[in-house]
Amino acid sequence: MERTVVLITGASSGIGAELAKLSAADGYDLVLVARSGPELQALADSLTQRHGIAARVLPRDLAEARAPQAIFDELQRAGVAIEILINNAGFGVYGPLWSNDGERLHGLLQVNIVALTQLCRLFLPQMVERGHGKVLNIASTAAFQPGPLMAAYYASKAYVLSLSEAVANELRGTGVTMTALCPGLTRTRFGERAGLDLSRLFKLVPVADPRSVACAGYRGMMQGKTIVIPGLLNRLVALSPRLIPRPAVTAIARALQERVA
Repeated sequence: MERTVVLITGASSGIGAELAKLSAADGYDLVLVARSGPELQALADSLTQRHGIAARVLPRDLAEARAPQAIFDELQRAGVAIEILINNAGFGVYGPLWSNDGERLHGLLQVNIVALTQLCRLFLPQMVERGHGKVLNIASTAAFQPGPLMAAYYASKAYVLSLSEAVANELRGTGVTMTALCPGLTRTRFGERAGLDLSRLFKLVPVADPRSVACAGYRGMMQGKTIVIPGLLNRLVALSPRLIPRPAVTAIARALQERVA
């Protein structure tokens, strides 16, 4: 029998790497996607040796418009059927929107929104035709509120959450499920890359371990949940816009994300 194949984007480190480890431990074959070829290959070799699974490495930059179609076409040619799609790749840009580098901002929108949407569009038809499959999209607690100083990132995660909820509804009765994982601060390279690591947020708010976040998302995906918010504090953050006036929510987000000495 053919083994289940899991495609994970942003798999070279952090939550993506932990999701790859969980999938491999369950005996699933892997397709690992990220910009860093050497890191991906090292992870693939490690998981292959430890769990006896097959791992295919696809070094791709999802900021390139053609990347999702190229990934799909390569797997089609190789006869690889994706049973589980995990859209983990994403990044943030810090500062007022008008000060953001245009190319980097475009890349954020391409990776966080366009590539994720395209990968869902490309792989879902085959899952629906087979009558089974799972999609896990990594959103964020940022999806529940505006985020001054990271406006585009917060908005992109709101898109991911909205898309995931809507498509999960569209998939009812097909045997395919879609899950949005909404973690809070997590100990990954995200903060440093986004320029958020010097903010008040990182100094005041507890930072989760990527393994625990990945486990929560993985379990929720396997159970077919639509939304997974790991941790009581994160659930309170997601609830706060319903309880606090929206201008106050936005002001609090701004205060937390301002840099401090």
